[in-house]
Amino acid sequence: MTKKLGWRAGIIGFLVVVAFIYLVPSFNLKLPSWWSGLLPKDKIHLGLDLQGGVHLVLGVEVQKAVESDLERMIEELKNDLRKNKIRYLELKRQGTEGIKLTLMREKDEKALQDLVKSSYRDFDIKPLSTTDTKGYALELVLSDKARNHIMKLAADQALETIRNRVDQFGVSEPDIRPQEDYRILIQLPGIKDPKRAIDLIGKTALLEFKLLDEENSVEEALKGNIPVGDQILYQIAVDPKTGIKRKIPYLVKKRTLLTGEYLTDARVQIDPQYNEPYVSLSFDARGARLFERITGENIGKRLAIVLDNNVYSAPVIRDKIAGGRAQITGRFTMDEARDLSIVLRAGALPAPVKILEERTVGPSLGKDSINKGFKSTIIGGIVVVAFMAIYYGLSGLFADLALVLNMLFIMAGLAFFGATLTLPGIAGIILTIGMSVDANVLIFERIREELRVGKPPRAAIEAGYGRAMVTILDANVTTFIAALVLFQFGTGPVKGFAVTLSIGIVASFVTAVFVTRIIFDYLFLYRRWKKISI
Repeated sequence: MTKKLGWRAGIIGFLVVVAFIYLVPSFNLKLPSWWSGLLPKDKIHLGLDLQGGVHLVLGVEVQKAVESDLERMIEELKNDLRKNKIRYLELKRQGTEGIKLTLMREKDEKALQDLVKSSYRDFDIKPLSTTDTKGYALELVLSDKARNHIMKLAADQALETIRNRVDQFGVSEPDIRPQEDYRILIQLPGIKDPKRAIDLIGKTALLEFKLLDEENSVEEALKGNIPVGDQILYQIAVDPKTGIKRKIPYLVKKRTLLTGEYLTDARVQIDPQYNEPYVSLSFDARGARLFERITGENIGKRLAIVLDNNVYSAPVIRDKIAGGRAQITGRFTMDEARDLSIVLRAGALPAPVKILEERTVGPSLGKDSINKGFKSTIIGGIVVVAFMAIYYGLSGLFADLALVLNMLFIMAGLAFFGATLTLPGIAGIILTIGMSVDANVLIFERIREELRVGKPPRAAIEAGYGRAMVTILDANVTTFIAALVLFQFGTGPVKGFAVTLSIGIVASFVTAVFVTRIIFDYLFLYRRWKKISI
């Protein structure tokens, strides 16, 4: 029995040491360099309701990703049709369902089917009924599996892109996680400039290089006479003296010569001539070759640098540009240039995102919440500790010691799982305090009953723990199941409550049952006590 007691005490001692190790980073101490390499460095994160910040729910417009993918397929299909000498009258996207293709000759259908089977396996060919008698109309229908894959991939890429942007923006302890229906939950605690962060996160950041159409008139295009293959894009120019914004129209060719997918770096530089910030771009090897070829073939023409369909600059190409470097100018402020470099480095979103929910919590509210939550926890704990000590005497003090260890294990559990402590989470901790001593109340009342019938203290303790165990276990298991259901199906504050409640149930079972039992066993087996204060 003494050996078993030693093992049990050793296990509890080990858990206490581990709990302290996990809690050390939360005290904001300056840890030695070897700590982060060997020991845990994650600390307890405070939720928005405790330290203020921004809560966003973004919806990824995954249908746009399907449309973009179909447009890319159309460009590839054009080249393949040309290579296979398959002549066509029309090739265009049919919403998000597929691609409409009108062949000039019906006999080319066999060659088209072979091409689709070999290179476009995500599509099925179906005849398309049309009133137009010219050509032979077909539809390349995108399979549901491929469409769902594109949408899921777009949502996953959007999540990673946003996470990269937030990391580079410098937000500490962000919470970014996927939700159902292609939504993304973002919580940015302690942020100082919410509007700037929201603009940074929501920007698509699609960088494109396109040639200007200098052969046709911009004025005629503005009247509605837009040449085929062209589009009108605008540059936002700000007067440095008055601050007035004006839109400058450009007639730009739709064809994209180069995109930001080849970027390896984007940094803020200062123009020594005008002392203004600009963004310097660096391309990878393939991007550098493409940029050199584009500039070499279009000397004397103007190349528009377009970001999210806005022209930032349209310089004249004076010479072939080798080395894979370019720059974006546009009378930026330092913050604007820095944010632009962040979104370009993080990459473009595969699909636009829409803000579905936005909440800003002020830091003063968070501080007030922390003070009230801390005060309620202290008051509740003192009342419970005092009650147990007065009502159950020395045994009540043993239960109070178990309660202190319970609080230690709960906070260490939050640090271990990387959970976020919220105001409802504090409510869960307060509830756990009451539940923790509830188990001891059951045990102590059982022991009292056994003592009343004349059993000696040692036998009364054995019977009290044995008979109360089933009841305590049933109560904890059912409450734990309820907490798991709350965590699985709840949102926001409900999950915060469920997390601390779940950890607290496990911790309270360990401390209330095993810790107090170890103390009693030590006193009555090793120290040979004859009486019990209960």
